[in-house]
Amino acid sequence: MARKLFTATVAISLLILAATWLQTTNAIKFDLPGQDADDAQPVCVSHYVDEETQVVIKVKAGPGSHQKVSLEVEDSSVHQNQLFRKDSLTEEFQRIAFLNKEASDVVACFTNTLAKNYKPDARYSRMIDVDFEIGAEAIDYVKMAEQEKLKPMEVELRKLEDQVGEILRNMEHLKAREERMRNTNESTNERVKWFSTLTMCVLVVLGLWQIFYLKRFFRKKRLID
Repeated sequence: MARKLFTATVAISLLILAATWLQTTNAIKFDLPGQDADDAQPVCVSHYVDEETQVVIKVKAGPGSHQKVSLEVEDSSVHQNQLFRKDSLTEEFQRIAFLNKEASDVVACFTNTLAKNYKPDARYSRMIDVDFEIGAEAIDYVKMAEQEKLKPMEVELRKLEDQVGEILRNMEHLKAREERMRNTNESTNERVKWFSTLTMCVLVVLGLWQIFYLKRFFRKKRLID
């Protein structure tokens, strides 16, 4: 009995470790130069998110005097929903949590504007740190464990369950996408086939008409009998 329990524990631990290895890193760091307020252009980063998916974005701006970094988050759907806006980021991490309603790219745009009477210079820039957490990554398991009084192993199993569920949803999404592309290819191939058939028929008719026309022309010129 103890041996079976040990084997099961090892198997669960290996699954948890494998799921951890499968997680992707969505953290980005970059320098955002300061710009004049009148012609400041945003720098944007995006991440594709399925519909009805929980999203958490963690952002912070590094130190920098006489500069103000603003953030605007929206999706790339036809409605271009504005999901978050903040005019001044600080050196503390800002946690932005929301539920993405439509399958689209979630776009986070950062703009660094200089204070009045300051001009763009290599000295003026701020380090931007942004981290996307999508689906299972966005769940606060510490809070969940406190609310549901879960043991550490139960929390890890819940993480594994959520990650496997997310993988299955992604596979279903890819399967549906592959099916749509296959249907499009089959429809295109069918149209190409009929277009080729029509082209051949037109060429045959034109060839016969050309032969008939040339025969009449040569007979009129008495070049052939």
